[in-house]
Amino acid sequence: MHAPAPFNESAPPAVVLVHGAWHGAWCWRRVLPWLRGAGVEAHAVTLTGVGERAHLLSPAIDLHTHIQDVIGLIEAEELPRLVLVGHSYAGMVITGVADRLQRERPGLLAHLVYLDAALPYPGDSWSSHHTPETKQARMDAAQSSGGLSFPPPDAALFGLQGADRDWVNRRQTPQPFKLYQQPLDFDAERVAMVPRTFIDCTQPALATIAPSRVRVRSEPGWQVLELATGHDPMVSEPQALADLLLGIQRRAV
Repeated sequence: MHAPAPFNESAPPAVVLVHGAWHGAWCWRRVLPWLRGAGVEAHAVTLTGVGERAHLLSPAIDLHTHIQDVIGLIEAEELPRLVLVGHSYAGMVITGVADRLQRERPGLLAHLVYLDAALPYPGDSWSSHHTPETKQARMDAAQSSGGLSFPPPDAALFGLQGADRDWVNRRQTPQPFKLYQQPLDFDAERVAMVPRTFIDCTQPALATIAPSRVRVRSEPGWQVLELATGHDPMVSEPQALADLLLGIQRRAV
């Protein structure tokens, strides 16, 4: 990889969208036109092993693979400044990306957006704040693949119905399993230096995100925004989500 683009404090930040478990860049299809139509440079990454990269599923895929996927996009697109958005599981990913960028390229990150997302403490795994029942169900589900992956839930769990539910169900792919219990080590103070927003999807509220909802309302430094829709707002309310992201991006300019 060539030398990264220099940090440019005056550059309008691009928006980089990172999908959650079982999804791919496809899930942002309805959001990207709203962002780009407003003149914002926007990119959606597909993490290794899912979406159109499902053919790359292997036992070697872990959390650091996905962190590098995002870093790779940032470097390839030579982004001088960005707003980084992580949905659901990708809260783990963008936290790892932020830790690395703050260490290697401080100032590049203008804002972090946790979209109904996991919020790890140092040493947490994605599974750390799930109930014992959820953990066991996912471990059991991974057994059919020999521990390689676990299958997606019905998209009705995300509050989707009708054609939207069918659209997501057709596209979801099994999630690499190794990263489910993998701890993420990072410097919490370094990551907390980046302004951050949590977007809470409230109708219906997904149960596994409940610890994040509590945390952002009890710790300093968080902006909390609400969307009255389910866990996949990029599908169910793309314009409303894009409007929130545009507001964040404009304030970061």
